[in-house]
Amino acid sequence: MGDVWSELIGQERAVATLHRAVEGRRHAMTHAWLFVGPPGSGRSNAAKAFAAALQCPSGGCGQCEECRTTLSGAHPDVTLLRTEQLSIGVDEVRALVGRAGVAPVKGRYQIVVVEDADRITERGADALLKGLEEPSAKTVWLLCAPNADDVIVTIRSRCRAIKLVTPSEDAVTELLITRDGVSPALAAHAARAAQGHIGRARVLARSEDARIRRHQILTLPATLTSMTACLDAADNLVAAAAEEASQATAELDQKEMAALQEALGVGGRGGKPRSAQGAIKDLEDQQKARGKRLQRDALDRVLTELTGYYRDVLAAQTAPGTPLVNVDLADQIEPFARRSTPEQTVRALDAILVARTALEGNVAPLLALEAMLISLSQAART
Repeated sequence: MGDVWSELIGQERAVATLHRAVEGRRHAMTHAWLFVGPPGSGRSNAAKAFAAALQCPSGGCGQCEECRTTLSGAHPDVTLLRTEQLSIGVDEVRALVGRAGVAPVKGRYQIVVVEDADRITERGADALLKGLEEPSAKTVWLLCAPNADDVIVTIRSRCRAIKLVTPSEDAVTELLITRDGVSPALAAHAARAAQGHIGRARVLARSEDARIRRHQILTLPATLTSMTACLDAADNLVAAAAEEASQATAELDQKEMAALQEALGVGGRGGKPRSAQGAIKDLEDQQKARGKRLQRDALDRVLTELTGYYRDVLAAQTAPGTPLVNVDLADQIEPFARRSTPEQTVRALDAILVARTALEGNVAPLLALEAMLISLSQAART
């Protein structure tokens, strides 16, 4: 197989299916695909690798212009949609459908990759359905979502599903060593801490700040000794997530606003045209929504780390000797486990799940985190 598949570690079955489609085997190719798998399994990477292989004369060599431009997002016949917003609306989908109907200029196919198909609204899904039901001969849709059930049924029923799995710890470790030049010890630590999430493992391996933040989160349960401690901790977590989101978007926000103002002629002697006010307001709203999503993503990582912590506590309580995810914190986890019961730990895990559901339902982050931390504190004492 070609080099475009090289980073899809642990996905041999999925890659074999995609490779058969690229080779044009009978009944192997279809015009609509849905890539599903747990966070960090490489859904979008698999979709882009497949797109590159479909455009490549050699089936995915990874070296030719078709492969390189597809993987970098520069191929004229491959459209990539990765939203930073909370949803993908009908206007965006209609634009994609229009793009999908255009004949390929250079490549063999006109390919549209949607990384967040689970964020398509109902009206957007209706628009997409028309594109899926009446595709052009050379059009290929590649949709990505965590789970098939996350995609509206009328859409997923018209797609062939490719299921990705969580890569093994050893496979992630090897990738960090060979691709990123990480030392074996640090690579192994990052892979174990990330629990198969390749992107998260890479961040932990390359960023000391990320490792420090993770350690602070994992030592939080032992500090929840009073109501004040819980409220302060919630405030700190939400503020840190907001700061992380702000740092990630500040430069992009400025560039987008400067480009829009230049296009609208804002800033000259004529001042701000009235016609520009609506466009600027729309961009500000989009940027605010993007920041909200990134903050929520940062808080979701907090919940994931805490889930791993309490998983280790439960393992220490019910199956002594089970390898810990957070083995570097064994000297804290094991005493914590002895001070509580499995029933208390399960209540703590339930509280984290409730908080995740609340955040997905757009409950104010501070309220969701306060309620969760208070529940964690109570679970440890009752």
